[in-house]
Amino acid sequence: MSYRRLAITVLFLLIAVLSGVLTGCTNERRTVPTATETVSNVSVMVAQKTAVPDWLEAVGNVRAEQTTQVASQMVGNIIEMRVHEGDRVQSGQVLAIVDDAQPRSRVEQAASAVAAAEKEVAAADSDLALADSTLKRYQQLYEKKSVSPQEFDEIKARYQSAEARRDMARAGQAQANAGLTQTRTSLGYARIRAPFAGVITEKMAAAGTLASPGKPIFTIEDTRSYRLEATIDESDIRIARIGQVVPVTIDALGNTDLSGKVVQIDPAADPASRSFLVKVDLRADAHLRSGLFGRAQFPRGERTSLLIPRSAVVVRGQLQGVYVIDANQIAGLRYITLGKTAGDQVEVLSGLQAGEKLVAAPGDRELGGKRIAARP
Repeated sequence: MSYRRLAITVLFLLIAVLSGVLTGCTNERRTVPTATETVSNVSVMVAQKTAVPDWLEAVGNVRAEQTTQVASQMVGNIIEMRVHEGDRVQSGQVLAIVDDAQPRSRVEQAASAVAAAEKEVAAADSDLALADSTLKRYQQLYEKKSVSPQEFDEIKARYQSAEARRDMARAGQAQANAGLTQTRTSLGYARIRAPFAGVITEKMAAAGTLASPGKPIFTIEDTRSYRLEATIDESDIRIARIGQVVPVTIDALGNTDLSGKVVQIDPAADPASRSFLVKVDLRADAHLRSGLFGRAQFPRGERTSLLIPRSAVVVRGQLQGVYVIDANQIAGLRYITLGKTAGDQVEVLSGLQAGEKLVAAPGDRELGGKRIAARP
């Protein structure tokens, strides 16, 4: 009986071993690797370093060459506002009106004083004319010994007194005229006018507000000329000079190329940032506005850079990469860091070494893990 059980056990063990062997053979057939796909006629290039112009990029903001704050030159309530932000104005245009009751009253008083002074001058002139004719008659009589010296001196004194009165009347008239001119000028201050043609960029008061000298009501800027005010570190300020023409890029204007001319370099550095403010005049452009971000490029020689065609760059979301070909001609996507562009080429800052092969124009093709057959 024991031999029978032993034989059955050995039989089951043999069956299990044979089943494992067969299963292993089946798995080995399933894991046979497939052939690598080959992509033919692919443009391949070798990354190489080359000498490129070295530019210092100075960033800053666009500012109008002429900007000013407009305030009232008299104290009074604003009774009318005639412009708003964004309005274009001409030189001398009325922007707001201040209550002019008091200065108008002073003008009327000054006009009355001028009229009174004119009458005083007329009376003094009449008296002087009479004294002059009397003096001439007495002069003739005195020469003929017909009047005494005392009588002649009295007439002469009257003439001199009339002349002095006339001179005082004319001085009073001049003073009255000056007062009238001054009050009329003060009355003109009730009309707040634009000092030059431009655009209202800010309104800081409203009708009913009390206006006073030194309290700004508007900000106006001249839109005919703009500057880029950029900063340059103290270690690089030597490359900027007055009169230098430099290329300028304004982000808001897209790829529009502007040229600028350096017109001013602040003589003192900012002690906090250790940088200098450089002002670059920009050529006229209707799309320029104050506050736009811009870049000015200052040449400072040459440097070595690794450039590749922009067509070689593959974009994956926010990342950029290239297909690098290894020694077995297999392409692999490698993410890189890009720098500045120069025409149809772009600078590689990291992720790629000189001498490595890459696909020059992958387009939309998925080449990762595929064998690359270069175009002959």
